[in-house]
Amino acid sequence: MKILRVSPNRSPRYLPFGYKLMLTYLVFILIPVLAIGYFSHTLYQESIRKQTRSNIQGTLLQIRDNLEYKIADVERVSSMLYHDYTLVMQLRSYEEGWSSYERTTTVLQPKLHIAMNATGLHLAMYVFLENDTLPEIYHGSFVHENPDALEGQYNIYHLRRIQDKPWYLEFPEEEYGETLVWREVEKDREYGRISLLRRLVDSDKPLDLQEIGFLRLSVRIGELFETLDYRKIGEGSQLLIQDESGRTLYQSSGIKETGVTGNREKAAEYLTIREEVAGPGWVLTARVPLTIMEQDSAKVRWFVTLICVLCLFVFTFAGMFISRYFSIRVTKIVSVLNAFREGDLHKRMRYRGKDEFSQIASALNEMGHNIERLIEQVYLTQLEKKEAELETLQAQINPHFLYNTLSSISRLAKFGEIDKLQRMVLDLAKFYRLSLSDGRTMIPIRSELAQAEAYINIQRTKFGEAVSFGFEIDPTILSLTTVKLVLQPFIENALEHAWFGDPIHVRIQGYTEGRDVCFKIIDDGIGMPRERHRQIFDPAPGAEAGFGIRNVHSRIQLHFGTDYGVRIYSRPGIGTTVLIRFPAVPAAGRMPGSTRTSDSSGSTEPITP
Repeated sequence: MKILRVSPNRSPRYLPFGYKLMLTYLVFILIPVLAIGYFSHTLYQESIRKQTRSNIQGTLLQIRDNLEYKIADVERVSSMLYHDYTLVMQLRSYEEGWSSYERTTTVLQPKLHIAMNATGLHLAMYVFLENDTLPEIYHGSFVHENPDALEGQYNIYHLRRIQDKPWYLEFPEEEYGETLVWREVEKDREYGRISLLRRLVDSDKPLDLQEIGFLRLSVRIGELFETLDYRKIGEGSQLLIQDESGRTLYQSSGIKETGVTGNREKAAEYLTIREEVAGPGWVLTARVPLTIMEQDSAKVRWFVTLICVLCLFVFTFAGMFISRYFSIRVTKIVSVLNAFREGDLHKRMRYRGKDEFSQIASALNEMGHNIERLIEQVYLTQLEKKEAELETLQAQINPHFLYNTLSSISRLAKFGEIDKLQRMVLDLAKFYRLSLSDGRTMIPIRSELAQAEAYINIQRTKFGEAVSFGFEIDPTILSLTTVKLVLQPFIENALEHAWFGDPIHVRIQGYTEGRDVCFKIIDDGIGMPRERHRQIFDPAPGAEAGFGIRNVHSRIQLHFGTDYGVRIYSRPGIGTTVLIRFPAVPAAGRMPGSTRTSDSSGSTEPITP
C-alpha cells in the first residue's frame, strides 16, 4: 500500500473510506471468520452427538413402549382368570361325579377359551389345579411337552405335578394382584419361549390367601421381542433385553465382532443407552458405534474448512475492488434498509444525481411508503385468512364426519341395535353442540376433551374392540383455555392413516410443562415415512395432504406465537406421537358439558379437578 504524504501546497490527503473498510475487514472479519469456523466445527460435533443420542433415545422409548404393551397384553390374559370370582368359586368346590364334569365343561373350559382368544399373541396355556376332583385335560405328554404345538390351546393338570419343581418352590410369596414372574421353565429355552407364572388364589380371606391353582402362559421370545430390531437405530448397532439378574433374554445385533460385551476398550467405542421396562424389571440396552458419528464429524470438518477458505478469498477480493467505489452509496442504501428492517418506515434517502443510485433512492422512498400502507392490509388479510381456514376445516370435517356417522346409525337401525344407536345419536348431538361453542374460538380444555370424548365414543360404537383409547389427563389443566378443535383432527388421522387392520390403541395425554400445556396423541399404528412428515409441514403447491394438521398448527401460532404449535414424531412400523404445545391461560368461563376419561375397556369415569 502506498504511503500518503501531506503536501504544504495542497489540501491534506486522506485514506479513502474504501481502504478503511478493508482495514476494518482485515481486523474484524478475517479473524472472526477463522474463529467462528473453529468454534462452529466444535459445537456442531457436539450437536451431532446430542442429536444422535436424542434420536436413538426416542426410538428406544418407542421400542420400549411397544414391548411393554405386549407384556401387558399377556399379563391382562392372566388377570382375566386371576380376578374371575366365578372361576374361583368353582375351583374351591370339591363335589365329585357329574358335578365335577359339569364344572369343567360349562365353567372352566369356556373361561380358559375366552382368555386364550383375548390376545393376538401365540400363547400356550398350562393350568395346574389344587382341586383334584376336576379332571385333567391335556394334549400330548406332560413330561415331553411341546409348547409350540399347544399354541392357541390349554392343558389342565393337577397341582401335584409341579409341587417338586424348583421354579414352583422358588416362586415368591403372594401379594394379591401383584405377584407374577417371567421365567424360562420346563422346555421354554429349548423351544425359544418364555413363560409368565402366576398363582390362582382364593381371595375370600384377603389376609390369608389360599392357593387354588397355578397359571403358566408360554409365549415365543421372538414374538414378544419382535420390535427389538437393531436396524431401527442404525447399522452396526446392538439391542439387548436383560432380566433382573443381568442375563440376556434376547438380542438383535449388527456387531460382527465377537466378545464385545465385557471388553472395556471396545465398550468405550460405543454409545450405550439403557431404559428399564416397566413390570418385569427388565433392562433394554442400545449400543451404537461412535464411528457413525465420527464419519459425520469428518464431513462437517471438511465442509467448515472449505467454507472458511472460500469466505476468505471471496470477502477479500470483493472488499478490495467493490468497497472503494460503492461504500458511500451502499452505506446510504443500507442505512435506509436497516431502518425499514427495524420497523422505521418513515426514513427516506436523499440523493442527488442522475445515475442508477438516484433511481434506487427514489424506489426505496416509494417502497417505504407502499410497505407502510400495505402492512396493515396484509395483517388484516392474514387474520381473515386464518379464520377462513378454520371455517374451511370445520366445513370439511363436519359433512364428511356427519355422513359417515349417519351411515353407521342407519346400519345400527337396520340390524336393531337400539342401545348402540341411542348412544351414537347422543354422542353425535354432544359433538355438534360442543363444536358450536357459542361462536367462540377459545374454549376451556374440559370442553375440548368432552368433544374429543364424544367423537371417540362414536368411533368405539362403530369399531368395537378393534380400536381402544386411553386418557391420561392432569386435572389441573381442565380450567385452562385452548383453541377449539385441536384434538379431534389427530384422533381421526390415527384411525384413518395409522390403522392397518390390526387392533390399534390411541392414548391422549394432557399435562403441564412449566408454564405450557401439552397434549400428546400416541398411537401404535403403522407410523409414517419421513417424506410424508415433510409434506405435512412443507407441502408442495396445491397439495392437500396434512391440511388439518397445518390448520391446527397455524391457529395455535396465530393465537399464541411461533414458539408454540404442533410437532410430530413417527417411525414406520412403530407408531406416531403428536405433541401439541400452547401456553397455560386460565379460562374466562366454563362451557357446558362434562369431560370424562376412558380406558381401553370402554368404561368411563369423570375427571375431577
